[in-house]
Amino acid sequence: MSKKKVLYIEDEETLAFLTVDNLEQHFEVVHCTNGKIGLNLFCKNQFDIVVTDIMMPEMDGFELATEIRKRNQEIPIIFLSAKTMKEDRIKGLKLGADDYLVKPYSIEELILKMEVFLHRSQKNTERKIKTYSFADFIFEPENYLIKNETTKITLTEREAQLLKLFLDNPNTVLKREKILTELWGSDDYFLGRSLDVFISRLRKIIKETPTLAIENIPRVGFKWVSES
Repeated sequence: MSKKKVLYIEDEETLAFLTVDNLEQHFEVVHCTNGKIGLNLFCKNQFDIVVTDIMMPEMDGFELATEIRKRNQEIPIIFLSAKTMKEDRIKGLKLGADDYLVKPYSIEELILKMEVFLHRSQKNTERKIKTYSFADFIFEPENYLIKNETTKITLTEREAQLLKLFLDNPNTVLKREKILTELWGSDDYFLGRSLDVFISRLRKIIKETPTLAIENIPRVGFKWVSES
């Protein structure tokens, strides 16, 4: 089983070295020294938990937690701070932190808390797997699975992403450029040829369902048509 990925933000060099050394025995750790860098890393990577100091240059931990919560309401956040005032602890928890440890803290306690929050987060994620219902189909995007009473089909990752995009935008014309950018991050011509292949595959799946169709809008894009 792969290690959970931790974003750890701490500008105190010695403390950071000791904490990273211990955490790496249990987790994959990405360390940085201020909130601004931390936010940039968070936006560009997938993390399972955030552990952060509060008093830091560039952007403090409170600001960082506020920005993270704008983007992700679920990821566990633990504050580590020398600030011992009750008001600071309350502020941190109100901003959406899951816990607040006062320095000097016990590494063992920190690791135990992290494991508890990661386990809780994993259970919440498993419960919140979103499914879509359309016509007589059920679609599980996280499992790349589409099924009805007689059929069960495992899609490729890209097919699942395309179907999800259509289902999130029913009866709406989606421009080719938007679809390509959403799925591949580019609207390159050759990727457009791949898109046509995926469209064809999805059409084959729904061809026996008269209330469903993927319409081609010439020189524009496609529209997922679902009649109630």
